Amino acid sequence: MQNRRCRAVTATCRMAGREVILAKPETFMNLSGASVAALVREYEADPAQDLLVIYDELDLPLGTIKIRERGSPAGHNGARSVTAALGSQEWLRLRIGVGAQLPPEEISAGASRRGGKDYLLSPMGKRDLTVLDEVLDRVAKATRRILEMGSASAMNEFNRKDRE
Repeated sequence: MQNRRCRAVTATCRMAGREVILAKPETFMNLSGASVAALVREYEADPAQDLLVIYDELDLPLGTIKIRERGSPAGHNGARSVTAALGSQEWLRLRIGVGAQLPPEEISAGASRRGGKDYLLSPMGKRDLTVLDEVLDRVAKATRRILEMGSASAMNEFNRKDRE
């Protein structure tokens, strides 16, 4: 069943034997915290235990995923909005790397944010779409692992360097 609640498109499904609410805020990314906080209140959820926010991360190479239980927004405006709206950095995040594949000399020079907004809003190439398709399969597996075994188990499995 799909509907709209708290300025988000929502759906309920079963995953890993648990009922899960999926939500995609309809706000601008920079204001997504308002939607997330409203959903947390409506479902009486504990953000530190019951919330997983999945978002793109320009500072991670394309194809990389990273799971963190807490932390600063690190310059991501959507994460900053969620942190501000919840009044806490204690929420689980799964970041999907969408950073440009840069030559090593540009990466070492700190060029990962080069053209950030323009890069993110431009169409992806066929090769990058293939990588993204593969990483979304890993995101689904990581989400199931979080639900089945907890975030520590998922971090051990999916944050490993040799997976990149």
